[in-house]
Amino acid sequence: MRQTVYSIVNTVRMMRTQYTGTILIVEGGTDARVYGRLVNEVECRLIPATGKDKAISALELLENSGFGGVLAIVDADFWRLDGIDSNSSNLLLTDSHDLETMILYSDVLDNVLSEFGSAREIAKLGGPIRDILLESGLPIGYLRWLSSPTKDNLSLKFKELSFDKFVDEQTLRVSIDNLIRELKINSENSTLDENATKLKIMTLGGAGHDPWQVCSGHDLVQILSIGLRNIFGNPRGKSVTMEVVDGILRVAYDHSHFRLTRLHNSIKDWEKANPSFNVLHRIRE
Repeated sequence: MRQTVYSIVNTVRMMRTQYTGTILIVEGGTDARVYGRLVNEVECRLIPATGKDKAISALELLENSGFGGVLAIVDADFWRLDGIDSNSSNLLLTDSHDLETMILYSDVLDNVLSEFGSAREIAKLGGPIRDILLESGLPIGYLRWLSSPTKDNLSLKFKELSFDKFVDEQTLRVSIDNLIRELKINSENSTLDENATKLKIMTLGGAGHDPWQVCSGHDLVQILSIGLRNIFGNPRGKSVTMEVVDGILRVAYDHSHFRLTRLHNSIKDWEKANPSFNVLHRIRE
């Protein structure tokens, strides 16, 4: 059955009939698996929504009815760049663009590179891999931003995008021309003005936006997996797929990384404002 905002709300209400602890709404099942390891599983239960908008709408309906002990964590996406603030103390955002970029910002990336990367090849890159990933991911992030409803509302289709069509397998540099062309094909959008779109990407690129707010974690993991397979992976790293890399990063992210985030501090502030409810592991604080 297709999940709706009302089915999420009903699930929360049904849970409350048998459970008095905190109820945390997150965007989806993958996020639920990560956050589920980071919270106190006895005093906080998670409910995955199917998307950010549904999570927020469900929270709003519950708040409007006076339902207590519920909060939601969603990806910031482009909110900070668009100047959008959370209008609820119960709605918390990731530090960076999304959960995956939070993971890549942590030293989980370094641990994964130690396991699957070649130290010799990494040393040849001439700079930190994080910086290389961000530089490559920025044009894609800017195009995602342009495609969003708050910008040009281009409605471009990024799902199933073939990264090998625009990411150089030897340098990880992104060809903006090839990126736009591939997105145009993938989106079946024959009216997209390629030259005007490229100019907008370059204009945004000169504005000094925080790359951690611009770049999508999914894109960065795609680029990382291409780098492991073709440039700086050890024998094991050269055989990993994007899905495997993504899974390893998520599994490796634990409380020691999470407690260093602003999101973790926001949860602690929420607990202080809602003393009857707990989210985090007290013993580790």
